[in-house]
Amino acid sequence: MGHRLSKIYTRTGDQGSTGLSDGSRVDKDHARVEAMGDVDELNSVIGVLLTHTLPEAARLALTEVQNDLFNLGGELSIPGAAMMLASDATRLEQTLDAFNAELAPLKEFILPGGTAAAAACHVARSVCRRAERRIVTLNKSERLNTHTAIYLNRLSDLLFVTARYLNKCANTPEVLWQPRKKMDRRV
Repeated sequence: MGHRLSKIYTRTGDQGSTGLSDGSRVDKDHARVEAMGDVDELNSVIGVLLTHTLPEAARLALTEVQNDLFNLGGELSIPGAAMMLASDATRLEQTLDAFNAELAPLKEFILPGGTAAAAACHVARSVCRRAERRIVTLNKSERLNTHTAIYLNRLSDLLFVTARYLNKCANTPEVLWQPRKKMDRRV
């Protein structure tokens, strides 16, 4: 592969627009750019998660997810492109099922926490949900690949289960939600 970026700054975005990979330009707050930004943030948060000591199965799965997210971002940068496949979500489901098989059934709501790695995984899950919402918003005005939203939906599920799996592997109990005994319904 040759040099892709020889000059990092171009000054072409100084007036509030950015270039898409098809050569078109849109405002930096366009729904497509918002979605691309959230996918990029998700990939970065997973990168932070990968700095923790993780079981090899989780490390491999998350590294593969990072590559998927780069593909997803590429898809978003080209209006009309479709890079995400049904098999991508299926692969996430298989990983989710494997991790979930190691866990006790969930009988209570849990709070994000436990180990630092599990907490970071919960942050990734919440960023993933935001990226998914941005995709839904963009899809209302521009037709997107249906596999994109499905992938992010499965990924948020995988990140939830992975957080639980990380706590289990570290012999750290999950943090259970402690509901109030009585709700005050007055506003």
